[in-house]
Amino acid sequence: MRQLLDGLGAHARRLSSTTLPALIAADPARAHEFALRSGPLYANFARQRYDRAALDALFAIAERAELGDAMQQLLGGDTVNHTEGRAALHGALRGTTARSAFALAARAQAVSAQLRMRELIDALAATRVTDIVSVGIGGSDLGPRLIVDALAQPDARFRVHFISNVDGNAARRVLAGLDPARTAGIVISKTFGTQETLLNGGILRDWLGDDTRLHAVSTNAQRVAEFGIPPERTLPMWDWVGGRYSLWSAVGFPIALALGMERFEALLAGAAALDAHALEAPLRQNIAVWHALTAVWNRNGLHAATQAVLPYDDRLKLLPSYLQQLVMESLGKRVRLDGSEVELETVPVWWGGAGTDTQHSFFQALHQGTQIVPADFIGVRQADHPHAANHAALLANLLAQTEALANGQDSDDPHRRYPGGRPSTLLLLDALTPETLGMLIALYEHSVYLQSVLWGINAFDQFGVELGKQVANRLLPALRGETEAGDPVTRALLAELRD
Repeated sequence: MRQLLDGLGAHARRLSSTTLPALIAADPARAHEFALRSGPLYANFARQRYDRAALDALFAIAERAELGDAMQQLLGGDTVNHTEGRAALHGALRGTTARSAFALAARAQAVSAQLRMRELIDALAATRVTDIVSVGIGGSDLGPRLIVDALAQPDARFRVHFISNVDGNAARRVLAGLDPARTAGIVISKTFGTQETLLNGGILRDWLGDDTRLHAVSTNAQRVAEFGIPPERTLPMWDWVGGRYSLWSAVGFPIALALGMERFEALLAGAAALDAHALEAPLRQNIAVWHALTAVWNRNGLHAATQAVLPYDDRLKLLPSYLQQLVMESLGKRVRLDGSEVELETVPVWWGGAGTDTQHSFFQALHQGTQIVPADFIGVRQADHPHAANHAALLANLLAQTEALANGQDSDDPHRRYPGGRPSTLLLLDALTPETLGMLIALYEHSVYLQSVLWGINAFDQFGVELGKQVANRLLPALRGETEAGDPVTRALLAELRD
């Protein structure tokens, strides 16, 4: 695979003197033929810096890597998390695209958990509770927080709030405006051993003053019980679902409370529809494959060090933060499955923000900076508000930025020259609904997995998260002055903090 991916460099060098506007002018049909649709999700790759020959080379790599078989293995329940010897069956949480016994058993467990979620929601709806505080971090927070922020309605039965950061200011700010007598809590932690979550969960438990309104989502029933939450208010997690892929599980309990169980199930259905597309569509008609190959082209062909994600819908303003974890935790690896060093660049740095706000912050660097930053632009065709002029301006800016970044503008004044040549993909949703948001997130999940297959790395472990936590645990006693720990710089800093 190294030799195949290295071949992208030859195409990149061949195209280096050809501008992006020239590529489009030479092949005007690409505006339509480099675009795909799956139901309400449309993707246009016409402004990426490849031509048909380079694209043919990318799809030859996809065939050689057997990406179709890789999707079968993922959704069929095969062991794809090789370093931990596990399947990665987040697809089973939302549908039945596979027929293996293991995948179907996982699906049955997911359906059972959803029934229990509905029962707990009904029980809470029969009380005076109006607010829910969800405590978690990473995958136990980012996904639910994104969905709730994007889709919650102002007249919802429950208002859902989130605490993640161990900084006590986070808990204080969330709890300040709430009434303990009308609030329930959820503590979400796969192992129920995450320091930040247990500390914040303890704050919430003490603040409530009544642990009969405290719920948990975890794989570790014993630790949950020791924390004071009984089995009847505990929902399950499983080791075949990684944290950053878990919003479709009982980790989505806050989503179901905020949106209602029917809309949560619609979110699952949208993701399941994209699963079926990624599994069944031929490579050339497969949006997940195109997206993954484009990412590999930009990283290994064009050597782009960063990737921007720019949603032009304020409801999706948390999407860049969510994708930072999904993409960078999954693909931030330097060794292959066999333990050998990866010889190619893997994940770029993902970052971004919501348009049009970001046009007035970092777009200067996108247009005239020295680094070329590929970008995913995300738009929503239909507005859910009555302000038609605002939505027209939003869409005009979305289209204008993709065109301006690609084409640039010449000028005799070098300060007013825009070089162009900035590649982008445009993803459009017909409307922002639970179904379409489920499809969008599933698209990114499958693109990430397929990139990992192309690079020969594991998208489902995250050992890099652990070292800093281990060092922090060793330093806590030193911070209290009980022991000496750390390297010379840390010891000097500890002395400064203790003074």
